[in-house]
Amino acid sequence: MALAVPPSALVSRFRADLDALVGEGDGRLGVAISGGPDSLALLLLAHAARPGGIAAATVDHRLRTESADEAAFVARVCAELDVPHATLADDAPITGNVQSGARALRYRLLGHWAEATGAGWLLTAHHRDDQVETLLMRLNRGAGVGGLAGVRATTVIDRAKVARPLLGWSREELAAVVAAAGLIPVQDPGNIDPRYDRARLRAQLADAGWIDRRGVARSAAALAEADAALEWMAERLLSECVTRAGDAFQLDTDGLPGELRRRLTLRILAGLAPGVAARGPELDRLLETLASGGSATLGGVKCVGGATWRFEAAPPRRS
Repeated sequence: MALAVPPSALVSRFRADLDALVGEGDGRLGVAISGGPDSLALLLLAHAARPGGIAAATVDHRLRTESADEAAFVARVCAELDVPHATLADDAPITGNVQSGARALRYRLLGHWAEATGAGWLLTAHHRDDQVETLLMRLNRGAGVGGLAGVRATTVIDRAKVARPLLGWSREELAAVVAAAGLIPVQDPGNIDPRYDRARLRAQLADAGWIDRRGVARSAAALAEADAALEWMAERLLSECVTRAGDAFQLDTDGLPGELRRRLTLRILAGLAPGVAARGPELDRLLETLASGGSATLGGVKCVGGATWRFEAAPPRRS
């Protein structure tokens, strides 16, 4: 197959978006590609913007009978572009929530692959419409500032430095890039399966002409900046507001805004019990208890409220 190169204006636009995230160096970049329209567009644009500088990988979750053929299709496209490609799989079954389990496995495999192949960054095809859907889903679930920041332009997930250069691009723009190249992308039935929250929301948004997607995406970007500012502040307050008394940590909450109490508490919990992942209602209940002067135990950490909050490893239970 002879694949048409994306128009130079689009390649220049993509290159500017990519360089803003990962710099203008000539190091190898990894591209995560499923064969869907978004990731195919990412592959075509990245190949045109960084010729000879990318490698691609597809994760075969083996959840559908078509998945092996889809990975083989991606391999053929990459061969046509002369882009190194690997198909990644794991024999361990996905347990619990299928979508979240598949996501965790995907990033784990991609992170190891990126490291092995010498890719400094892993590019994923999240775009503006994904950002809108993510923000609205989290808003509906009562997320805080961190959750409402949506999909981050850059982040670190399970060993991989992840960059998302398409957050300013729409789903329609990416589909047009793929169509112009003469490719018929893979269509994941999960994207329209009403059993999944995102698929239901996507169907409803299709008829919501009143939503300004660019505006929502700008709000998500602003929230991401606010979240980064709060993280910056929390790191600097850590040495000022948190002291150690033997094996316990104390948090001086006098005049401390609630969101900063939350972030400092999470840091203390992570230090005492690295496996604790307190979030949402569970963390809210703990903070309310401590603010009222009460005490509670979370993840093996005894927490006592009052003017100064105290955290220490809970004594072992008597048998």
